[in-house]
Amino acid sequence: MQQPTFSLPPAKLLITLLISCLVLRFLSLSLYPLMDTTEARYGEMARIMFETGNWITPMFDYNVPFWGKPPIFTWLSSLGFNLFGVNEFAARVPHLIVGLGVIGLVYKLAKDHFQSSSMGFFAASILASTVSFIVLSGAVMTDTALTFSIALSMISFWQAWSNKGKIWGYLFFVGLALGMLSKGPLAIVLIGISLTIWLLPNGRWKKLWNTLPWGVGTLLFLVICVPWYAIAEYKTPGFLDYFIVGEHIKRFIVSGWQGDLYGSAHERTRGTIWFYALMSMLPWSPLVIWQWIRTIKDDKDVEESSDGFGTFLLFWMLSPMILFSFSGNILASYVMPALPAMALLLVHLHSQRPLQSWLYKVGFITPFLLIVLISVLHFDLVPKRSEDKILAVWKQQPEATQSDLFYLHKRPFSGQYYSSGKAKQRSTDVNSWLPTQSKAFFIVQAANDHTVYSNWSCGERDKTDREILLYCQPSQ
Repeated sequence: MQQPTFSLPPAKLLITLLISCLVLRFLSLSLYPLMDTTEARYGEMARIMFETGNWITPMFDYNVPFWGKPPIFTWLSSLGFNLFGVNEFAARVPHLIVGLGVIGLVYKLAKDHFQSSSMGFFAASILASTVSFIVLSGAVMTDTALTFSIALSMISFWQAWSNKGKIWGYLFFVGLALGMLSKGPLAIVLIGISLTIWLLPNGRWKKLWNTLPWGVGTLLFLVICVPWYAIAEYKTPGFLDYFIVGEHIKRFIVSGWQGDLYGSAHERTRGTIWFYALMSMLPWSPLVIWQWIRTIKDDKDVEESSDGFGTFLLFWMLSPMILFSFSGNILASYVMPALPAMALLLVHLHSQRPLQSWLYKVGFITPFLLIVLISVLHFDLVPKRSEDKILAVWKQQPEATQSDLFYLHKRPFSGQYYSSGKAKQRSTDVNSWLPTQSKAFFIVQAANDHTVYSNWSCGERDKTDREILLYCQPSQ
């Protein structure tokens, strides 16, 4: 392709937007606790992996295997703990680095396709300033690794299709394998939806066999991902049945699926994923819609290019929404794999029908929102769902190393994480087990009166809006 003849925001402006989003997110990683339920749950699984040295099976609790996800998310945070100790920064920074990898891939494709480093920075800055992308990239979740895997496969496919070198064909299969280790067959399904819809028209599928190194690539895929699946099933029999059938079939076709071993299903009205997509792509979704409207008004195709690049990006972007439209169990984070395609598509649409460059400055909304969000969380301006405060007080108690710690209500995941696995959950029927204790700390709900037990003396050590920390021992 020729160098773009349309106007772009100045390169310095794009780089400033890109760096400001990344630096603010990096600085925020240690400024607020792991919060219930997702981050604290996955952070605790990584902490147990780090503590026990069991790098095969993520553990929901000690000796309780977690079959819901493959291990990359725990490998990342466990590696962070190994390098930086057990803290919020260490848990999150490996995921942010993976997010940087996604941004780098997007930069590379835009730069190569448009033969312009400015277009590369344009696409990278759009992705980095997409609010949901930059926030989720610094979170202890599975979605960043999945997004990287899909982006690696999709971008490698296009580069191989465009004869950019044999290495890209092999990287396509590496991306598939990493997807299997990030979130399982879902990665292959999303990639398959995108490529199948794009390859069918115009006989593109006829070129497919010669585009990818199917023999060596398939072997590479199997060598990377199959060993873990085999060892995981050997270590904890039943994993494959639960993960493949339960998590990847029943979860998406059975509304309110009751087979979830680790929590309640997220039942939503079918089609909600499209609303999530509009929200997740902010602040850029209005510009994507506007460019699409302009295309329709001009009675033109979004493609307008002989190589099919526009529709390739479009189907990549739409694949999560197409799949999850039929699911009642979804989260907003399921849109994340679509965000790299959205950034590239917006750049492509701009190359076809340029908008005024000042409109693309809306990306600077994101650094402002990051500052607000970080401040709100760091300075406790809103209640946070985390046990970090009350357990920090517990750790300072002189009796903490000599006494057990019990939750008399449902123990939050952050309660286990911030107690380093020491907090236990016991029934509120204290008379059935309390006599076996010599002394103990209790965390009780502030709304209930648990301060008086027969023949026991309890003193309040800390209190929050929701809970009370008590130290109890037999009365003299």
